[in-house]
This record gives sequence, structure tokens and C-alpha cells, in this order.
Amino acid sequence: MHTSVLVRFVALYGLMYGAYGVSSPFMPAFFQRRGLGPEQLGIVFGAGTAIRLISGPLCGRLADVTHALRGVLASCAAVAAVVAVGLLGVASFHALLVVSLLHAAALAPTTTLADALALDASAPRPGRARFEYGWVRGTGSAAFVLGTLLSGHVVGTWGFGSILVLQAAQLTLAACTSLLLPPAAQSRAVEEGVDGTSAHGVARLLRIAAFRRVMLISALVLGSHAMHDTFAVIRWGEAGVSPATVSVLWSESVVAEVVVFFLIGPALVKRIGPGRVMALAAMAGVLRWLVMASTTAVTALVLIQPLHGLTFAALHLACMRTLSAIVPPGLAATAQAMYALGAGAATAVLMLASGHLYARLGGQAFLIMALLCAAATPLALGSRWAGPPRADRTPP
Repeated sequence: MHTSVLVRFVALYGLMYGAYGVSSPFMPAFFQRRGLGPEQLGIVFGAGTAIRLISGPLCGRLADVTHALRGVLASCAAVAAVVAVGLLGVASFHALLVVSLLHAAALAPTTTLADALALDASAPRPGRARFEYGWVRGTGSAAFVLGTLLSGHVVGTWGFGSILVLQAAQLTLAACTSLLLPPAAQSRAVEEGVDGTSAHGVARLLRIAAFRRVMLISALVLGSHAMHDTFAVIRWGEAGVSPATVSVLWSESVVAEVVVFFLIGPALVKRIGPGRVMALAAMAGVLRWLVMASTTAVTALVLIQPLHGLTFAALHLACMRTLSAIVPPGLAATAQAMYALGAGAATAVLMLASGHLYARLGGQAFLIMALLCAAATPLALGSRWAGPPRADRTPP
């Protein structure tokens, strides 16, 4: 039975992240071809980021309140598919802005709702074999890469609008696949006295010290990637690194991410515990950003890019394992949305700050990102939670 469930989740994550991969590289160019200038592009993508931070938590709460994680996920994916096609029929700036906001709002909750369902389905329970969450999340990362590679060929043959058609097709299939997933264990929430429909659900989560700690650690470590995502390629280009080498360096980090999700991460979390894995990820971040601040030598960059497997994938697995153990099942979707909100808000703020920092400090700005990871390390090491407690336990 668990093999069938695993196949459904693999299909869902492959379709969802494949849909993101085909559109991500060329969406700015699509809007540019529609006549938007640089300032208008900034408004469209900035507003999209803001709406994602709002719609994710709202849909997460809706899913918990209605006990319908699969239904809300399917609805969001279906609406995003329809709106993606709708982008092809509008041309004015204001129309494109409105439709793109609807697109961003519908897409934002899909990953957090899928994670809530996958973590619930992969959790060990008596009489049921389990699968590793990392397997399905790793499938998503691999599908994103394949989608990105595919999009280049698609655009070259059929133009920029084709990526939205391809994305819509995959999201439609993802919506159908989500309805085939097993329901979340809402019955356990009732048995444990957890009312996911309560207006105090968010407050209850924030009273869990381990939940607050996970949110802060993830915000610091994942947020520290903002400088890299914004200015790494610019810095390497200014240092004379060729575009082909830049592509290899970027691909290296994604391959490391997939390897950690599939092979290294699950065993590492099981062996040393989520708290220590978070600390390891934070320390890897310190090393990674120190080297980035110190040199643009290709050899050094080749050696540190695989650390992305720790600073992102291993950290994410450890956070997910912790959340699956400490969050009452009636609040699973809300918890995932809040986790994503914390990391997303930190990344957005640090992306804004990174421009000012890079303008003043150049490559030395990466030292600030190293300090953020250094601050996260004692938080992770100071966690007293190591084993798999009951879901209704509130750890220190």
C-alpha cells in the first residue's frame, strides 16, 4: 500500500516542481515581451512575492479549518493552471499585474499543502510501512531541473507563451493527482483534542518553543541564501568566470541538493537527529559564505557549491522531521504555511538589504550572511529535542 502512496506523491511533486521549472527562467522575459519595462517588472515580481506571503498562510488555515488539505491543494493547482493560460490573453500592464497576482496567490500554497500531506503520509505508524519524505522532495528538485532544461528548448521552438501552456498542463495533472492522495490524519487530531478549526491555532503553534526555534533557524539559514541568489552570478561574472562555468557551478549545487534529499539527508537526520543536522547546515553556511566573501577562484567555488546540499536540503529535511513530530496533525497545513512565511519573509527582507550591502561592501557582504548562519548554530545545538516525541507533546 505504501508503495502506491509513494508513487502518487512522486507523481505530484514531479508535476508541481516541473511546472515551476518550465516557467521560472523565462517569466521575466515573457512579461518583457508584453511591453513591460524594468520598473514595471519590479512591481509585478515584488507584488507577487508579497501576495505569496499572504495567500500561503490563508490557504493553510483554510485547509485545516475545513479538514480538506487535498481539496484546497487541488483547487489552488487548478486555479493556477487556468490563470497561467489567462496570462496569454492580456497585454496591458494593469491587466498583467492583476492576473499575475492571481497566479502567484494560487501557486503559493501548493508546496506547503503538499508537504503537509507528504509528511503525514510518510510518518511512522503502527502496522504501516513508511517512506522517506526526502524521496518525494528530491523528486521535486530533480523535476525542477528537468523542467528548466526543457523550457529552453520549448521557448526556442514555440516562443515564450508556450511555457505557460506547459505549466498549465502539468498543474492540471497535479490537481487531479492530489485528489488521489490519502487524506491527512484529521481523526488523530480529534483523538488528541486538537481543534484545527480554532481561531487560536496560530497562537497554539507559536506557544510551542521548538516550533519557534525551527522558524528562527530556517529564517536565518535559508534567508542567508539571498545574497547568493541575487549577486553570486554577478560577482563571478565580474571576476571573469565564463557563463559556461557559471552554469556548471549552479548545476553543481542543484545536483548536491537532489543527492542529499534522496541519499544522504534521511540517513543523516535519523543517525544524529534533526537538531544536530540543523547545526551542521548552519556551520556549512558559515563556511560557504566565508569562502564566497574571500575568493572567486573557480577551484574554491567548485569545492563549496555542493555545500548547498547541506545549507538547503539537509536543513529542510531536519525542519520537516521536527515539524512532523511536534505539530498537532490538526494544524499541519497552518504550521507548514507559517514555516514558509518565516523563511520567505526573511529572504525577501534580506534580498532588499543585499543590494545596499553589495553596493557598499562588494563580495565582503557575504560575511553578513556568514554571521546569520553563525547565529543559527547555537540555536540548533541548544535544542533539547532529539528523538521522535508524540505529536501532541510540546517540547521545550
